[in-house]
Order: sequence, then C-alpha cells, then structure tokens
Amino acid sequence: MNTTAAPLPLHGAAASAYSTALDGGRAARWSMLVLRLAVAYLWIENLDWKVPPDFGQADRSGLWAFTNGAIAHPVLPAYSSLVEDFVLPHFVPFGWSVLVAEAALGAFLLLGLATRFWALVGLVQSFVIYLTVGAQPHEWPWTYVLMMLAHLAIFAVAAGRVGGVDGWLRRRAGAAELAPHGWRRWLLLAT
Repeated sequence: MNTTAAPLPLHGAAASAYSTALDGGRAARWSMLVLRLAVAYLWIENLDWKVPPDFGQADRSGLWAFTNGAIAHPVLPAYSSLVEDFVLPHFVPFGWSVLVAEAALGAFLLLGLATRFWALVGLVQSFVIYLTVGAQPHEWPWTYVLMMLAHLAIFAVAAGRVGGVDGWLRRRAGAAELAPHGWRRWLLLAT
C-alpha cells in the first residue's frame, strides 16, 4: 500500500495558467517542439528574398514583385487598395518592417521565447501573406491557411514551454503564485 499522498491537482484557470508542460505525453511534447522549430525555420529560410536596401524595387523582383501581386491578383479588393495607396508609396520602410518582423518571428520561435505572443504575430503575418499572394498564379493558397493553423497550434499549446526558454522562465517566475501581478502576469500570458 502506497502511503505517500499525491499532490492536489490544480483546476480551472490556475491549472492552465501555471502549467509548464504539455499534456498528452512525450509524443505530444516532441511533436510541438518539432512544429515550433519547423515554423521558425520557415520564417528564417524565407528571409533570403527580402533583400535591403530596396527589397527588389529597382529590378521589380523579390518582395516588391510579390507585394505588387496583391494588386494584379487581388484576394480582397480593399486590401489591394491599401497596398496600392499606402504600402507601395512607402515600400522601403514596409520592406524593413517585414524583414524585421519575420526575422524576429524566426528567432523567437526558435528560442521558444514569448512563444504565444510570436505565434499570434505569425498568425497575423501569415494572413497578410495570404491576402497578398493567395490569388497569384502558381501559388497554393492552402499553404498560408496551413501556416495560420500551425501558428494557432503553437499558440494554443504554448509550444515554447517544451524545449524553449518559456518553460524555464515560467519556472523561474514562481508559477506557484496564485495571482501574479506586474511582469509575472505578462510573462504568463506571453509564454
């Protein structure tokens, strides 16, 4: 007969807010780690055609060509108007913002740092890419839908808690505290 008492489980919000590991066993944890790393690599790998200083504007290639495709092959006419009226006249700052955002996406997802926040950024960025290239010839729109779903999964299971900095930070922040305040609250939300 086992006389050691099992720890009392947390329930409700306390259980979800303070969990540092995924449920579902080793296969689920490894799957989420692999998914997070693959998505990080996807963002990093796709930086090579977003080339400063003009991002393809001079020779009508790269980011410039794909961005113009939103006008030539619109998914959503209102978005095409936004690209034509705002993005293209300010294309170099736009190019830099895309480069920095996607480099940060790759880096933060790779490290597993603020993973839930960056998964939401990736979800939005994937949607914007879909609106930009989803109707262009030789594109498969489901690629971007799958990217959105991958980011949603990374967010939902807080994939940075497995093999990432998020799990370490959550343990260091004192996850036993029932009502976190200040930076601990933001940390729990982002990780």
